[in-house]
Amino acid sequence: MRLSLAFEMQRPVLDDAAVIRDTIDQCVLADEMGFDTVWFVEHHFLTSFSMSPCPEVIFGALSQRTKRIHLGFGVVILPYHHPVRVAERVAMVDHLSGGRVEFGTGRSAAYELTGMGIDPRDSREMWEESLAMVPKIWEDGLFEWQGKHWQVPPRDVRPKPLQKPHPRMWVAALQPATYQLAAEKGIGVMALSVAAPSYLTPHIAQYKQRVQQANPVGKFITNQWLNSTMGFCDEDDLAAKELTAKSLKTFFGPDRPYLKDQQHLYAQLVESWGGAPDHLKANFSRYLKGEGAEGAPAVDLSGGSGQIVTAVWNQFDAATLADRAVIVAGDPESCLKGIAVHEATGADELQFLMATETIPHDKVMSSIELFGKRVIPELKRKAELAAG
Repeated sequence: MRLSLAFEMQRPVLDDAAVIRDTIDQCVLADEMGFDTVWFVEHHFLTSFSMSPCPEVIFGALSQRTKRIHLGFGVVILPYHHPVRVAERVAMVDHLSGGRVEFGTGRSAAYELTGMGIDPRDSREMWEESLAMVPKIWEDGLFEWQGKHWQVPPRDVRPKPLQKPHPRMWVAALQPATYQLAAEKGIGVMALSVAAPSYLTPHIAQYKQRVQQANPVGKFITNQWLNSTMGFCDEDDLAAKELTAKSLKTFFGPDRPYLKDQQHLYAQLVESWGGAPDHLKANFSRYLKGEGAEGAPAVDLSGGSGQIVTAVWNQFDAATLADRAVIVAGDPESCLKGIAVHEATGADELQFLMATETIPHDKVMSSIELFGKRVIPELKRKAELAAG
């Protein structure tokens, strides 16, 4: 199973120069230590939470500072950008990196969408239309499109991706409806909600079965599933688990500066709309009571329904979180055990959010190094033994 790192580029107090410098150093080390991919989010307006508005820019630097690690857009928020510009930027990074791009897509949350002047109710349609356009833009010859949200007269768009026919395509998924949509479109699932692996297992099996009958939106089916979690490795097993649990609780904590603004905004939108549309209910349910959608993902640790905040704050300690692989943390042996739990779900890749405001740069660097020296070699050894 592939191991990757996710980056929000967090800072509790804004320090742009430091977060950029530290992030690049962490990615360079991850490349040297054998991680498979670095994934960068696209967020806007989330003060003190994320400072990653333009992954393609930092990928320009990383394409020249790294040698083998893949550079993952995790994800491009398609409604924000003209599809031609998306296709151009992703293709350019693919060339700069020697064909190491992973193309993840998503449609963001209402707080950010409204900040960009986009009606959240249009985000699903805009994502689907743009997703259909981008791989066609990458084909040889003139591109032309007449759609609901975008119109393009015949134009030759360059560059085309270095990878042929194009990079793998993914979607950020927080609910079963999106898992099914990904299977239908033949794109990979980035299961970015923090859930117990036992909850995800049946969804992964269902996706793997359904995706075989996909009508792919691109030139091929990306039959891949990515699990996401908090990850941290240290020789002090208990201290590592405690720090990672604190990172999880802080990351999903109720005291984010923008959360009250989101709650107020979402309440206004629901009132003006007469309720949230079905495709927004799961998102809105994270902020407003009574707006949850049937089938929204269970993210508590028992595999039942409920919110991660309630489960983590009121019930589970660091050892339980690690034992159930909700976090992958501890010494190298504990991390290997947690990874094995995720691997047993059928996931193809496990993504760690390691660099948060809770875990300082020096500890992130030592964790990346310990993964590279003690965890990744053991995973490769076991894979070689299993292959005969």
